[in-house]
Amino acid sequence: MTTRADAINRKDLFLRACRGESLPHAPVWMMRQAGRYLPEYREIRAKHAFLEVCKNPQLAVEVSLQPFRRLGVDAIIVFSDILIPAEAMGLHLELGDAGPNLPNPVRSKSDVDKLKLFDPETETGFLPEAIRRIVKSVGSEVPVLGFAAAPWTLACYMVEGKTKEGFATVKSFLYHEPKTFHELLHRIAQATIPYLKAQIAAGASAVQLFDTWCGELSLQDYREFALPAVQEIISGIGGSVPVIYYTKASQHLLPAFANSGANVLSLDWRLDLAEVRKTLGPKIALQGNVDPAILLGPPETIRDVTLTTVNSLAGQGHILNLGHGILQNTPVENAKLFVETGQGVLLQDARPAAQAR
Repeated sequence: MTTRADAINRKDLFLRACRGESLPHAPVWMMRQAGRYLPEYREIRAKHAFLEVCKNPQLAVEVSLQPFRRLGVDAIIVFSDILIPAEAMGLHLELGDAGPNLPNPVRSKSDVDKLKLFDPETETGFLPEAIRRIVKSVGSEVPVLGFAAAPWTLACYMVEGKTKEGFATVKSFLYHEPKTFHELLHRIAQATIPYLKAQIAAGASAVQLFDTWCGELSLQDYREFALPAVQEIISGIGGSVPVIYYTKASQHLLPAFANSGANVLSLDWRLDLAEVRKTLGPKIALQGNVDPAILLGPPETIRDVTLTTVNSLAGQGHILNLGHGILQNTPVENAKLFVETGQGVLLQDARPAAQAR
């Protein structure tokens, strides 16, 4: 089998993919790649609480680098959490293995009015500091990624207080007080812009917006509420680095989220990448979209699905990733096989294993 070409470094490869250019091979990383499937991460978490790891640059750097060392991924995403800005805006935040908890959620106009904009270097300085240290550690040839929640997804947590199926409370707020809800999304967007700019100034090569819960919205509601706030952030960043926009369970939203202004659309496994490319054309790069559960399967299945995914876009503006975060019970050797399969195949050889043997 053709081996990986090394003429292009990881950062150049990643940025070329973000620009929609043809690639010798797709760069590969995984959402939640720094996490509980890695024994070295579990060792740190046995001694330190989740928020402590997020807020201690030395610990955040260590866990951010663990998948790079162990798996050789092509991008390093800084270890943090999408709810960090909610705390900086004035909400009490509890984060543990049982999931997030915001005990004083946003439920009224007065609650929205209390939310503050914040100086990211003062209130969340641990995050850009972690990025600076990662960049210094790996050098200029490896892309480091920053991130934030998209406003709708962050609002879901801020209003509900925790993850709840259907998000009934947040939708009730949206329908009963649409003007106030627009203000909530706008305030989140205005806080997120400098938050991401601080990450970019610290050395992030690209940033990702996570809109994990946008699929809970109808197309009409997404267009009216969620999308304008995403566009506000992307416009506010000003094109200084590529923006990746992740959406989940969002097939019905494709006609709208394709107009977000993002350079890269990160898709879950429910969408066919080749069909999306046909629909949108080559100007928007795509990221994804192997089902994380595939990595619980046998090696031949992991390899076949990975190669089929790579082959579906033939190396045109594609970042290989999972369709959501890696599952915590994923064997490390399976994660490594996924990464190495994506990296080790030149695109003219990107055939399913049954054909390549």
